[in-house]
Amino acid sequence: MKTIDFIVFIIYFAALISVGIIGVLKAKSSEKYMVADRNLGLWMLFGCLTAVFLGGSSTIGTSQLGYEIGLSGFWFVFSLGVGITIFGLFLLDRIMDLQVITISELLYRLFGHRVRVMGAVVTAMYTLMICVTQVIAMGAVVSQIFHWPMMTAILVGGSIVFVYTILGGMWTLSITDVIQFLVMTIGVFCIMLPMSLHSVGGLTTLIEQLPASHLSFFNIGVGEIVNYFVTYTLGVMVGQDIWQRFFTGKTKRVSKASGVLVGLYSALYSIVMVIVGMCAYVLFPNIQNTQNVFAHMAFEILPNGLLGIVFAALIAAIMSTASGTLLASATIISNDLLKPYVFKNMEDHQFLGLTRLTTCILAVIAIVISIWVKEVLVAIDIAYAILTGGIFMPVVLGLFMKRITPQAAFYAIIASVIVIFIGIAITGPQSTATIFYAILVNAIILIIMSQFQRKKEA
Repeated sequence: MKTIDFIVFIIYFAALISVGIIGVLKAKSSEKYMVADRNLGLWMLFGCLTAVFLGGSSTIGTSQLGYEIGLSGFWFVFSLGVGITIFGLFLLDRIMDLQVITISELLYRLFGHRVRVMGAVVTAMYTLMICVTQVIAMGAVVSQIFHWPMMTAILVGGSIVFVYTILGGMWTLSITDVIQFLVMTIGVFCIMLPMSLHSVGGLTTLIEQLPASHLSFFNIGVGEIVNYFVTYTLGVMVGQDIWQRFFTGKTKRVSKASGVLVGLYSALYSIVMVIVGMCAYVLFPNIQNTQNVFAHMAFEILPNGLLGIVFAALIAAIMSTASGTLLASATIISNDLLKPYVFKNMEDHQFLGLTRLTTCILAVIAIVISIWVKEVLVAIDIAYAILTGGIFMPVVLGLFMKRITPQAAFYAIIASVIVIFIGIAITGPQSTATIFYAILVNAIILIIMSQFQRKKEA
């Protein structure tokens, strides 16, 4: 990378920090800090939603899948987008009417204190672990660009994204996410895609040089595609970072339309990243570490200046998810654990300070974990399984079946978490069968135990 590329990075990071400082002036209440006063318009919310879920794994991971399995890699990001669209169309109405801020606050409205605490612990752990992976991914990219040690890269990259998150909360993230969405779109659609196709001689030449297996959307098998939808579609529907973005919409109609647009964008983004990966397969068939496909391709085919923009786009994808998940975790802990059970009679300005302090502490924890823990992906698989298997059914059935009882919800979550841990111990953390069984057990207990209790009360 040349001087012009480094200048692009410095300007980009300086702009983000400046927005964070401005955000302090805007975020004067806890409502503004957590959900931007519920006042975002369609296009701003669309940009925010897109930026928060298209993180490092969506960008780096999908290009890696395109390199390894071709068009079948499309289903990963697309299944996430489908989950966001389904949530917006079918669940959002009921949830926004309740004016809640977190998943665990909804669980409290439906089932009481015990389920709220359990839901808060599960969702806070999940969002923090997602944040950690994004910090590690950011450190890897910054280290590769500036040739810094990994620890230094994590400290610098993590500190920048966390400073503007702590300062301005959701007001800041709404602005920075739109900036990052624009940078991502320009870098991926306007630079990386055409340059990748040009480097292999065009789309026709690419198709001619790929093996037949890479040209099939169903190369991985229907079973694996179903696994994607069970794991990622259901999981993202109960993701606090996604909910929190939806709640910033000024009306239900705005939030719903944004969800549909995100689903469409996710399909386009996934196809583009898969094509980039397939171009890399044709040009560089012997890449040993396929996680580096996107970075390797960028370094090899892009001229100076454009390289800086594309890597800024990659960093943008990572930073938006890191900041969103950090704020989500802090919101859950502050709103659903500290405020109702530890600091019960706080004024709003005191609660705002508490939330900022919680965000700061979690930021330090995330950076420390990112530096010292190398097996964090295993922890994420476990957290994702617990989130989907334990929380999805109580939320959905609680919203649509009024006869579900608090006791049934409490024991359903406990039982499903036990099933998940047993399944992980037997088959490993990446087995989707574990999530299937947990969801099934959860649903059975919710329905049967609720029916039994209702009959007993009658």
